[in-house]
Amino acid sequence: MKEQGLGKKCDKNYILAVDDAPDNLFLVQLALEQDGHDVRVVDNGPTALAQIEETPPDLILLDVMMPEMDGYEVTRRIRTHPQLPYIPILLITAHEQPSLVQGLDVGADEFIRKPVKVEELQARVRSLLRLKESIEQRENFVHCLTHDLRTPLVAADRMLALLRQQAFGPVTPPMDEAMATIMSSNQHLLRLLNNLLEAYSYDVGRKILSFIRFNLRELILEVVRELAALATAKGITLAVDWQAGGETVVGDRLELKRVFMNLIGNGIKFTDHGGVTVQVNTQTPEQFTVEIRDTGVGIPPGEQQRIFEPFRQGKHKRSGHGLGLYLCRQIIANHNGTIALESQPGQGTTFSIHLPLNPR
Repeated sequence: MKEQGLGKKCDKNYILAVDDAPDNLFLVQLALEQDGHDVRVVDNGPTALAQIEETPPDLILLDVMMPEMDGYEVTRRIRTHPQLPYIPILLITAHEQPSLVQGLDVGADEFIRKPVKVEELQARVRSLLRLKESIEQRENFVHCLTHDLRTPLVAADRMLALLRQQAFGPVTPPMDEAMATIMSSNQHLLRLLNNLLEAYSYDVGRKILSFIRFNLRELILEVVRELAALATAKGITLAVDWQAGGETVVGDRLELKRVFMNLIGNGIKFTDHGGVTVQVNTQTPEQFTVEIRDTGVGIPPGEQQRIFEPFRQGKHKRSGHGLGLYLCRQIIANHNGTIALESQPGQGTTFSIHLPLNPR
């Protein structure tokens, strides 16, 4: 039995059950269909993953012990898939405590033990579906809130721009300066709202990346050109040292640009003497290493361990709201890469990014 019950998703909750034992699948399907769910079943991990990518279910039931690919590996692949939303995963196991730890570590939400009791199965499924609904409602709230806050800020910016262009009458220099300050504050709030929305999208697994092949060197040079004026205004240097053998990488160009804008921009912000250097090399044929080094104020040892946590602001007066580096880590992780830092207070900071040429 390869697949059963395939077809267009209905209005019921769509549940995918995965087990190599036909009798177990029949029991699960019967119990959950009695509870009003649309249940589809497959008997192996690879087929389940293909179906999940094509039509993500509302909930997944996985048998732990399956040939070829066990339930732990299926769970791990689902949780590390950059384009899948959050899907509750209920593991079915005959094992004791060690398997619980392993399953939770790879991303399972709940366990149920064999032999499966129908009432317990139905109750756990209902509980996980309520969790998913709660997460989706919270996500909708965040989207609505950010939209409602952004709309008046954008409208105010447009009106202020018209005022500064003297569309409604003469504008004195003090008035123009005041409006420029208001516009700058509006732009700061807009950036904060956008970062909040982006961070939340990554947290709930709703961020969809667009992987394409592009020239990494051109991207980094583009970012450096855009930030060069800031470095010049502070009297510091901004340079690229390209030592890599190739230039092409597969990834989401827009999201990676966000990473480099943030890290290079931070380097400029916290550097008053010396400069910022972006060095790129290929230590292995499969990955680029990008190091962004500055000669700025550095990061105290006590802050370094927590610097990538959300809303973790540094104590320096120029520190932001604590979302930029958190987003950088999320973006790099979704490219199957890593990001780390080394810093000495008063001597500068180096952020090191290891980025696979092809993250898939």
